[in-house]
Order: sequence, then C-alpha cells, then structure tokens
Amino acid sequence: MADPRPIGLFDSGIGGLTVFRALGRRLPGEQILYLGDTARVPYGNKSRETVTRYTRECAHFLLRRQIKALVVACNTASALALPALLSELPVPTLGVLQPGAARACRLSASGRIGVIGTEATIRSGAYTEAIHRIRPGSEVFGVACPLFVPLAEEGWTEGEVERLVAQRYLSAFDGKGIDTLVLGCTHYPLLKGVIREALGPAIQLVDSAEAAAEEAARLLEAHELLDDRERGGEPHFYVTDSSQRFAEVGSRFLGTSMGRLEQVDITGES
Repeated sequence: MADPRPIGLFDSGIGGLTVFRALGRRLPGEQILYLGDTARVPYGNKSRETVTRYTRECAHFLLRRQIKALVVACNTASALALPALLSELPVPTLGVLQPGAARACRLSASGRIGVIGTEATIRSGAYTEAIHRIRPGSEVFGVACPLFVPLAEEGWTEGEVERLVAQRYLSAFDGKGIDTLVLGCTHYPLLKGVIREALGPAIQLVDSAEAAAEEAARLLEAHELLDDRERGGEPHFYVTDSSQRFAEVGSRFLGTSMGRLEQVDITGES
C-alpha cells in the first residue's frame, strides 16, 4: 500500500540540498520536506551538546509535519548527535555518515580510506569508528577541509583558486596509499572535479549524498513506506533565517529555481 506522507530531511544549512537532489532522483514519487537551519549554521564548530540540541529541534519540527521517515543530511549532526537521538525518534531515521562509510568499505580494495569533512566531523572520529566497525583492520585518514564549504556556496567549483585549495588540503594524503575517499560533507560533491583532479583518477570518490539516498530507499522499502506515484508532491523548503540567500545559492545547488520556501522559528521544538 502506498504511503503518501512526506520524507523529512534537514541540514544545518544548504549543503543538504545535494542529498535532497540525490533523494529526488532515486525516489521521484516521494514528497520531501527540507529544513535548513540557516540561523545557526555552521554546526561544524559547535559542541556535541549544542549540535544535539539543534538536531533534536530540527527533527521535532519535521515530525510535527507528519513525516514518515527522517534523513539527517548533515555530517556533523550525524556524527555528534544522531546516535543519542535514534532511540527517541518515532520514525525510521538515518544520517549520511553510515551509508558513506559502508560504501567506502565496499569499494576499497586495500582498506586504506581517506575522509574529508568539517573540523567537527573529522575531530569526532565518527567516520573512523564507523569504517572500523564495518571493516575491522582498515586504515582511515581524516583531513578537515573547511574552505570547501564557502567555495561551494559561492559557486566557485572549478577555477584556479579551487584547484589550489584542493591541492593544499588533499596533499595531506600523499604517501598514505588511500584508494578511496569519502566526501564527508554535503557541500563537497559540488567540488568533485577539482578533488578528483588533485587526487588523480585511481582514487574512488564516495559521494555521501548518493549513498544516503540509496540507503533511504532501502529503509523505506523495508518498512513498507514507499509511495508508488510517478511524481511526488511539491517539495517544501523551510529555513530558520532569511530565505533570499538560501533561494539564490539553493538554485545553484539544485540546478533549478526553488519552489515553496518558508522562514520558520524552530527554537524550543521538542
């Protein structure tokens, strides 16, 4: 039986639109509600306690809109907050971290895996822990690449500045022998070109947005929650701060103009 209720998806800001786009391609019959916590972005430089509080508020805002499943499209929230919140969320829930880690483990021939992400994601060691849990004995090397986020949001994805920044960050993997790299931030897929150029063609890139979309499809099918319509309902975008920049940058992320966009206050949601 088809379940027409929407899927909820949230991120600390705009990067989760790469997950939104991947999920829309994978499940075109589903309606997606997207929440960007733009008033409090970035999460990557905040404490575990603060990120957990923000994540709980985002989740409960979407739960009040009768979602059938929740995707936490923020690597920092997935790393720092999601493990503590899973038991209290009443709908099937997944983050972007576990699917990305699992795909990296499947793809890597050598077990030597690189991860790039925000400072908080890398500092948490969550990807290392997840990869070791799935593939004991693997070696994981993490590098924080904070400048990739503003570059992606400005639409600077393939010029000389971007190539120099990528080369500077990714040179940290020289001599490590990695054969697979996890793009552990939802902004980073927009910079795939310069990342691949800096690393060379032999290293496989894991897009955590695509991996999360595949896992979301499996999760919905397992819980018999899929909607069998050919085309889903109109997406609804929520933001917690001014919507103008979100609309401008979001259109760049999605490759199309955004539809229904609403500014909301989620503080105190629980």
